[in-house]
Amino acid sequence: ARAGGITSHLKLQVSVSLHYPISSATMALSMRAANKAGAAKAVRASRPARAAVVCKAQKAEFGRAAAAALAASTLLAGSANALTYDELQGLTYLQVKGTGIANTCPVIEKGSTNLKDLKAGAYKIEKFCMEPTSFTVKEESQFKGGESEFVRTKLMTRLTYTLDAMSGSFKVGGDGSVEFKEEDGIDYAPVTVQLPGGERVAFLFTVKQLDAKGTLDSFAGDFLVPSYRGSSFLDPKGRGGSTGYDNAVALPARADAEELLKENIKNTAALKGTAVFSVAKVDPVTGEIAGVFESIQPSDTDLGAKPPKDIKITGLWYGQLSK
Repeated sequence: ARAGGITSHLKLQVSVSLHYPISSATMALSMRAANKAGAAKAVRASRPARAAVVCKAQKAEFGRAAAAALAASTLLAGSANALTYDELQGLTYLQVKGTGIANTCPVIEKGSTNLKDLKAGAYKIEKFCMEPTSFTVKEESQFKGGESEFVRTKLMTRLTYTLDAMSGSFKVGGDGSVEFKEEDGIDYAPVTVQLPGGERVAFLFTVKQLDAKGTLDSFAGDFLVPSYRGSSFLDPKGRGGSTGYDNAVALPARADAEELLKENIKNTAALKGTAVFSVAKVDPVTGEIAGVFESIQPSDTDLGAKPPKDIKITGLWYGQLSK
């Protein structure tokens, strides 16, 4: 009976194969998926784990968010996509595609945590990269008389929020002082996060025209935050800053009403943010430098229609120094 059952089962399989033959396209797709999975496993196996990065930054005030402070702490980067600059350059497009590696900054495998190994001088910093690891938004307390606090958010943007290929000047004094100015590069990225209540907050993560001063342990400065949308953007009623209608077409008589004035007059003025950086590791041989950062900047204002929220961003940064 068992032999008869096996025989009938084999006949059924042959019958199904004859009626529904496997096409060459299906076989090709399955082979591609297998190759892609094998390549992804090979890349993951070759990734080194990130080392612990110690942040020695002292407390610093951030403009409007004066209560925020960056205290001395240890920041662990738990990402598995930890590759050095040379390892990143050795990967092919297919090895990077779909893995999230392109959204990470390089790490320093060797080097020293003794910041005195970085000699004084006027450097040019290139390949400056900033990789956020946390986004929090300042919200009012739900309790009467409670203080506002930064709450955790859920990232809604794909892995395209890292700033990279930035450059500028980096001066190191004999007493350990630092002067850093950002000048060019991919220094902005639109990001959207979601609050626990479901509200979504959009902002332009940036460090445009950063001018930071301090010491290697902690150097901070202000930067410009451009408008999330440009002046040519049209809202659902066709109103824009440099084009479109001046007011809502259906309500021309109420165009100057106070409740509609903010919606009619579009504002694309740049706002200000503040960031503090700390150097954690240097490599005098290759000129590589890395550390941690924390910045506080305003969110999108919907072209001036609503007040901005404070966004706190923490993460890792990397750069290469040359004279």
